[in-house]
Amino acid sequence: MTDAEDRKPQSDEARMAFTPPAGVEVGESESETTSEFALPVGLDVPQPPGAEPEGSAFSTPSAYSAREAPPAFTPPNGIPAVSLTKDAPWQDRMRTMLRMPVTERPAPEPVHKTEEGGPAVPRVLDLTLRIGELLLAGGEGAEDVEAAMFAVCRSYGLDRCEPNVTFTLLSISYQPSLVDDPVSAARTVRRRGTDYTRLAAVFQLVDDLSDPETQISLEEAYRRLAEIRRNRHPYPTWVLTSASGLLAGAASVLVGGDLIVFVAAALGAMLGDRLAWLCAGRGLPEFYQFTAAAMPPGAIGVALTVAHVDVKASAVITGGLFALLPGRALVAGVQDGLTGFYITAAARLLEVMYFFVGIVVGVLVVLYFGVQLGAQLNPEAALGSNEQPVVQIIASMLLSLTFAVLLQQERSTVLAVTLNGGVAWVVYGAMHYAGDLSPVASTAVAAGLVGLFGQLMARYRYASALPYTTAAIGPLLPGSATYFGLLAFAQNDVDGGLTSLSKAAALAMAIAIGVNLGSEMSRLFLRGAGRGRKAAKRTRGF
Repeated sequence: MTDAEDRKPQSDEARMAFTPPAGVEVGESESETTSEFALPVGLDVPQPPGAEPEGSAFSTPSAYSAREAPPAFTPPNGIPAVSLTKDAPWQDRMRTMLRMPVTERPAPEPVHKTEEGGPAVPRVLDLTLRIGELLLAGGEGAEDVEAAMFAVCRSYGLDRCEPNVTFTLLSISYQPSLVDDPVSAARTVRRRGTDYTRLAAVFQLVDDLSDPETQISLEEAYRRLAEIRRNRHPYPTWVLTSASGLLAGAASVLVGGDLIVFVAAALGAMLGDRLAWLCAGRGLPEFYQFTAAAMPPGAIGVALTVAHVDVKASAVITGGLFALLPGRALVAGVQDGLTGFYITAAARLLEVMYFFVGIVVGVLVVLYFGVQLGAQLNPEAALGSNEQPVVQIIASMLLSLTFAVLLQQERSTVLAVTLNGGVAWVVYGAMHYAGDLSPVASTAVAAGLVGLFGQLMARYRYASALPYTTAAIGPLLPGSATYFGLLAFAQNDVDGGLTSLSKAAALAMAIAIGVNLGSEMSRLFLRGAGRGRKAAKRTRGF
């Protein structure tokens, strides 16, 4: 060590500025003093009045109230303005907030629907999941189910909630604050059923809960939900069976059949419906139910051909297929994919594929045996004669009417969806037959109008759009293309079969995309819908 380093002053940790004189003993406590600013021993400085104890930076402020939260913090660069008109349906308002990040959602207005002491969070989450279960089991799209769940939570003051919907699982999480543990709940959809009357009642319940002028307690909401579950279907079984037959008969006339074809197709569809009910009563999966229901129409068509009856057997079999094609599940699956719910969309489309394979197996077995028996089934037969447009328009409206009955719709919506189906067929016929345009393009435009008109009627009634759109797309379903593809496979014409089935898939996608596009167009340009942040732009492949 050099002399310069020896003369270097020591740090404050080594000595004080006030060195005691020689001979004065320094106590242990004084020798440990490390700074000239240290307080003398025994001096107690009182704390200023009202000082808060030291805590975490994430602690809830003492003046914070979850029920009277201050306005949301706005960053320096600002956030997109959100316009949520109270006159808009709750679906539009909730969908707008669901498409925004959690940090950008506007704070809810104070509500007065909760019981004394605040809402019971587990019970609110349970009610929300039960409502979402009924909607998802009834065929509603994943985004609309999440919007309904979000509306129920916000109606009881739970604004920091995140619903999540997949094909069979519903979950929701609520976090009271940044320091509190989140509360989560989940529910599984075990069984699905088609009852649009029940679906409309659930939508009415959510609408009443979202109305700030309506006071509905948790007990009242549970009571109404229990009544909705206990309500019987609006139509008895024999009406559903008759509607299935009339639907097949109307579809056969739509593709060029006569009175004999109408009766044969109706008889085959009713036998298939009863056979499917028998399989369901024995607990068989839906795949085998579709397979069994597809056999009687094909068997009757083959039997008429073997008996040399002068009828269009292809029209009989095509009419029977119309009652089985899963158009509702297809539209819901494509809608989920277009709105970003890819897992649910993949599951729904896989379900559609299984149903379609079941139909293929049932019809293909019958056609194969028919060909072996010498049935002269012509895959080149022309269907869809346009010489009787008035008869076809009436048949399309009858098809939509019976489809609505099969979906268990309310009687007040049957007339509207019947007219919507007639308009769809008029547009399709004018573009395809009169205008000689592509059937895919004609189907897409007609389905777009169905979605547009259905969304307009749903917004007018503050209800779901499914009862106004699903049955109206019935006349557009690709029944003939499906039949000719299966017939080509039965006659070992693989190329022709793939071509026809590809056409059927293209028509099905055109229906689904057209319905969804029409619905989005109505929400895009009509006044009253909530407008939030812009959607993400990903058009460069990454």
